[in-house]
Amino acid sequence: MNRATFLAATTALCLFVLAPGAPAAANDSVAVMGTGGLILQRTDGIVMRSEDLYVSAEEIRVRYRFFNRTDRDITTMVAFPMPDVVGRPEGDLGISQADPLRPTPFTTAVDGRVITTNAEQKAVLNGVDYTEMLRGLGVPIAPHLQEATEALAALPHPQLEMLIEMGLIEDRSFSHDGVVTVDFAPLWTLKTTHYWTQVFPAAREMRIDHRYTPAVGGSAGSSIAQADMPYSGVTSDYAARFCPDQAFVRGATRLRRRGQVLTETWVDYVLTTGANWAEPIGEFRLVIDKGSSRNLLTFCGEGVRRLDARRFEIRRENFTPTEDLSVLILTGVRPST
Repeated sequence: MNRATFLAATTALCLFVLAPGAPAAANDSVAVMGTGGLILQRTDGIVMRSEDLYVSAEEIRVRYRFFNRTDRDITTMVAFPMPDVVGRPEGDLGISQADPLRPTPFTTAVDGRVITTNAEQKAVLNGVDYTEMLRGLGVPIAPHLQEATEALAALPHPQLEMLIEMGLIEDRSFSHDGVVTVDFAPLWTLKTTHYWTQVFPAAREMRIDHRYTPAVGGSAGSSIAQADMPYSGVTSDYAARFCPDQAFVRGATRLRRRGQVLTETWVDYVLTTGANWAEPIGEFRLVIDKGSSRNLLTFCGEGVRRLDARRFEIRRENFTPTEDLSVLILTGVRPST
């Protein structure tokens, strides 16, 4: 596995302390739901005793054990940011078209009981929130939905020109045999955060579980280990994001020599918010499943232990996250004849 420094693949769970029944201590954070939406803030009253995280292209599961170390109940808004859905051809592929509010199925359980969460969504480009503007134009803010491209195509020409000038869409319309196909591609990013209000009882441990299907990205082709590509097809961006080592490139080369076409699957876990708790995570466990023993896997990690032909594990104690996790799974496919 990779010898690079481990990029913190840790909790996306965040806490916003609301006004409790008893007066709040000075070191508690105050949650706000301002005009900018949810604001992630730190709390000193609750510690994360453990996190057990499972990551694959098919499913992400995470279990937390929290402990309220104070002598009073703490009422909080808890938030779970999802990975971004990017509006571009190589963006998120494995996402449901059924529900624009929840691009990926998401379930939450507290002490074994399934609860209902809310969801906040924003359409963002270069750090600017265009949610209300797009909604005012009647354009769905989920860029992966067919409804969004159809709504864009129906806009008057001046509004389309405005969106193109702002960089929010790209005109990919084309003509073939005198027939014009109108295609305006969304370029903004959909940011989704699930949240709910939770009471953490005084001096008691609480378990929170999440399970969801990740919005995986990918590419139908790969330049890794391609003979005519410099640096074995590993760009500086790939090197920084996935830390592919020579063993990974050699594995890709073997697949190509067998006549296979390489496809890429990317799984991201946005989790630097794990540093928002009162102390480092007491016990942290990460398991990454590459799906098939024939697939190749790379991510920035150190101290990785192989569990079996598909799964790899990292364990940490007193762990403070500083980076997010990005996983690259490379699959060899026989070309169709």
